[in-house]
Amino acid sequence: MSSPGDYEAVRKDIAAQLKKPGYDDGSAGPVFVRLAWHSAGTYDLETDTGGSNGAGMRYEAEGGDPANAGLAHGRAFLEPVKERHPWITYADLWTLAGVVAIKEMGGPEIPWQSGRTDLVDDSKVPPRGRLPDAALGAQHLRDVFYRMGFTDQEIVALAGGHNLGRCHADRSGFQGPWVNNPTRFSNQFFRLLLNLEWKLVTLPHGVQQYIYEDPDMADEADGDDEDGEKEEPLMMLPTDIALITDPDFLPWVKRYAEDKDLFFDHFTKAFAKLIELGIRRDEQGHIINTDNKLGGYVSAPKKSNMPETGLETESASTAVSTGCPYKARL
Repeated sequence: MSSPGDYEAVRKDIAAQLKKPGYDDGSAGPVFVRLAWHSAGTYDLETDTGGSNGAGMRYEAEGGDPANAGLAHGRAFLEPVKERHPWITYADLWTLAGVVAIKEMGGPEIPWQSGRTDLVDDSKVPPRGRLPDAALGAQHLRDVFYRMGFTDQEIVALAGGHNLGRCHADRSGFQGPWVNNPTRFSNQFFRLLLNLEWKLVTLPHGVQQYIYEDPDMADEADGDDEDGEKEEPLMMLPTDIALITDPDFLPWVKRYAEDKDLFFDHFTKAFAKLIELGIRRDEQGHIINTDNKLGGYVSAPKKSNMPETGLETESASTAVSTGCPYKARL
């Protein structure tokens, strides 16, 4: 067990959790990034509710949101870290995990500050419906991200997170990776989005997405790769395509496709802003907003190491098994 405040030890243990040979593309990194983003992306600027303080996904009201399902795996992967460092709050652990994962996968160093507290009950969990719906378009993206206080440029920069991870047909309904190496952070998402010809298709279960039909794959006898497995086509979501059809988003897509350093710089600033949403700090950087009835640094008890169990209902001291009744997004 580390000493309270030893965040360097926490960082090392998070990095040690990234390699997952039996999970997706062999890395928990992408799901850690999504966990950090979704834990903060509930923020509403007008009402000053939601955001990265509280770790509300511990409760069914937020964790059971279809937009968050599947993140149970990311939360479970971090439980060994919580066990080794019980003093850290889940709110800090989840945001730090995203920052560490981005750096470990070749991305920029994202500024991160500690001090978030964990909610003591679910009374401050934000309402569902605040996260993006990937089946919609440009106006929907603006509705969601303007609500948090982001600009068009920041929306496009944050979309670059789709350099990581993949979609799953049995979860969100969408299927496939965005890029060739979904565990390496780069600006390839923007280059592919601009330069490939994306075809709208309807999947067998009725979900529409865009895919790139590689002519080289079509020329092969059965489309198998060197291991004899069927190659999966690259895909884009309707919200991704909106970035190149919208006249105000498109210039930023072009700039990030051409300039990796610029993208890294803008992504760093936007992601650092994202994980601070809902946080108020004094001049020394100490968080001054407090949880419900308890002030200070409130760290919730460790939960289950398994993704199928551990969502809480109304009490911070009562954990109930949910049998993971929800499906993962993306």
